[in-house]
This record gives sequence, C-alpha cells and structure tokens, in this order.
Amino acid sequence: MSQSLAQLTLLVHDYDEAIAWYTRRLGFTLREDTPLGSGKRWVVVAPPGSTGTGLLLAQAATDEQRAAVGRQAGGRVFLFLRTDDFWSDYRRMLAAGVTFRETPREEPYATVAVFEDLYGNPWDLLQGKG
Repeated sequence: MSQSLAQLTLLVHDYDEAIAWYTRRLGFTLREDTPLGSGKRWVVVAPPGSTGTGLLLAQAATDEQRAAVGRQAGGRVFLFLRTDDFWSDYRRMLAAGVTFRETPREEPYATVAVFEDLYGNPWDLLQGKG
C-alpha cells in the first residue's frame, strides 16, 4: 500500500489575486482551475517541475475562514519551499517583490530564509545540506 499527500489547502481572500501572486512572484505553475458552481473553484498551484503535493487555493467563504487567512498556523512557518539553488531563487524572489522577514542564514540542516506570501503566511525557502 502506498499513500501520499495530494494537496494542502490554503485559505485565500480571492482566487485570482492568489493565482497571480503564486504564479508571478513565486513562479508556481497553475495545475488546475476548474469552476465548481456558485462561485467556487478547484484551484491548484505548485512549484515548477513539481510532481508532488500542490496547494489547493480555497477562497474563504465564512467569517471564521476569512479571519484565518494569513494566520493558518498561528504565525508559525508551516509551508516549506525546498530548492536546489537557494541563492538564485532568493534573488529572483526578491526581484519579484517577495517580502523576506530575515536575511538568509546557515543552519546545520539547510540554508534558509523566512518569507511571507501575499497574506502574511510565513514560509521557509530552504536548500538542504548533503
């Protein structure tokens, strides 16, 4: 038996602004954008070349969901963007207007820097060592 994570849901305020940010600023690929009726859509983005887990962008529909946009993990990093060329991606993301909360640092496990998505969710950009 084999299992894998297909998608992780990320609450967003607006489908189109989220698609634009992830595809233009992070360079993600729009894997799917399927209308489901009543204004709902099935929207999946993923890093270019990725065949694994994608982000399901879910437009917040209730007050509780809207309040959670940008704070889905209580301010903790919960999304990790792994790269095989940290400095190239870091410079490209800076040039695209991505906000980094810190300067890159060397950790025993990776070169890492925390950045924010368009709603303030913290992410790690990291390149593992070894």
